[in-house]
Amino acid sequence: MRKIISYPLSVIYYLLFGLTLVIFHVIQWLSFNLFGYDAHKKSVDVLCFFLVFNTYVLGTRYKIEGIENLLANEPLIIASNHQSLYDITTIGWFLRKIHPKFVSKIELGKGIPSISYNLNHGGSVLIDRKDAKQSLSAIRKLGEYIEENKRAAVIFPEGTRSVTGKPGKFAENGLKILCKYAPSAYMVPVTINNAWKMTRWGVFPLGAGNTIILTVHKPIAVNSMPFSEVFEKTEHAVVSRII
Repeated sequence: MRKIISYPLSVIYYLLFGLTLVIFHVIQWLSFNLFGYDAHKKSVDVLCFFLVFNTYVLGTRYKIEGIENLLANEPLIIASNHQSLYDITTIGWFLRKIHPKFVSKIELGKGIPSISYNLNHGGSVLIDRKDAKQSLSAIRKLGEYIEENKRAAVIFPEGTRSVTGKPGKFAENGLKILCKYAPSAYMVPVTINNAWKMTRWGVFPLGAGNTIILTVHKPIAVNSMPFSEVFEKTEHAVVSRII
């Protein structure tokens, strides 16, 4: 029954989703080119609000835990498990105060209204997963950027989405580079649950009636212990709260 109901709800959602992307592509362009970073950031915040709000059509609800663990005016490395596109919109809206910048695959950098523009102009980096040298260089630049500007880098160490919610093994390289070039940063493990259920039947119909849970764990100063310990504690914290 839930899947049957999801068909008409998904049609309505995708209409809203597409309209939101088109409208905010124009708003982002105007904000960035006429007024600069601060205006563009505000436009992206509002974009993320609507991307989250649109999912309410599907009966999606959100539960945010540990938001008080986020530090202000510090470079942060957000290490999260990855279940779907809805991880990104959830982080983008609910963690907006820390200016999240994403490590994203290069394919997202063109052809998608609003999303591609933000990834290219908002401080995020695009990596070619087939080119290790390019990927590590881009992540290095992001580390230097958050160190200088006291913002947050968001990375999914699994490298790809888990379509069942079961976590994959974390890769070290991206996190190690970020820690090296943002030495005063704090690692913030984040666990996301139930976002995979949004695409449990693929991109159509979307899952209905889900509660996406985002849990922010206590931060770890990356210069307080060897990287191997930071990595181990981060992976354990993230995986320990996956349902």
